[in-house]
Amino acid sequence: MLPGFVNAHSHTFQRTLRGRAAGGDFWAWRDTMLGEAERQTPELVRASYEAAYREMRAAGYTAVGEFHYLGLPEAFAAAEAAAAAGVELVLLHVAYARGGLPRFRQESVGAYLAEVEELRGADLRVGVAPHSVRACPGDWLEEIARFAEREGLPLHVHADEQPREVKECLAEHGCRPIELLARTGCLGERTTIVHATHADGPELDLLASAGATICTCPTTEADLGDGFLPAERIRTRSIPLCIGSDSNVRIDPLEELRELEGIARRQTGRRGVFTTEELLRFGSELGARALAIDAWPSIEVDLGHRSLSGVSRDDVPAALVSGCGADVVLTPK
Repeated sequence: MLPGFVNAHSHTFQRTLRGRAAGGDFWAWRDTMLGEAERQTPELVRASYEAAYREMRAAGYTAVGEFHYLGLPEAFAAAEAAAAAGVELVLLHVAYARGGLPRFRQESVGAYLAEVEELRGADLRVGVAPHSVRACPGDWLEEIARFAEREGLPLHVHADEQPREVKECLAEHGCRPIELLARTGCLGERTTIVHATHADGPELDLLASAGATICTCPTTEADLGDGFLPAERIRTRSIPLCIGSDSNVRIDPLEELRELEGIARRQTGRRGVFTTEELLRFGSELGARALAIDAWPSIEVDLGHRSLSGVSRDDVPAALVSGCGADVVLTPK
């Protein structure tokens, strides 16, 4: 038995995009993604999310943070899907002031916060999620940060995923994305920065001093050409890490953790940059902390699985991270 894995960042509707040709870079892929987002309905979300959440549950994810920007009816449908699949859900409701699609956007930050309160009133676990510094101006970020602090809610935000994002932030605000988040009060112990693949040293120092977490999504970051997480610089600053399946091109927490360690090894030329215990904590406990959940289902590993043949009991945790796929997790009855 092990603690269940926690998927701290998912855009579940993007599961349908896997395998599609979508241009030569992130921005071309994003155009295809927007087309997929446009066709979502509550009925489609209810059915397709349940199927994807069941995949997550079978892979060992027993809790998920859904970074949601499709609308309120679709948010309630996602909650129904998670309940049916037996996955603990935290609805990271997204604030979107500009860009994207009209269905993503709220007319004011007050309207956004009213949506958050409606979801909380329905007894859903909720976090606030300004989409990015591209989508939210400074005054929105400041108001959302104050609300999150007052209500004790987790705050998740994309930042430093792409070089163009950094350049646009510098042009508009005269600072980099994580610097802007610090300036607007968005950094704290309940903050999770998603990706940070292009964060520089001073930005990482800000995260460390604030006690913020980074959610890394290695299989998606590889698929979209986002770059490499600065793993060694994060480790030396003791910045907490958690994992997410993001676009769900793959649903396998062990693969996310293995790729994270592989990035660190290729960057440093050393093995064992993160210990097995650290990696398993990234995949479970620290993800739960990022989502502000105290309890989530455990999982059971099939010790008779062929990928564990000949492995001693003491070596099973390391073997899971270094050489197993998600099919080593026993399907819950």
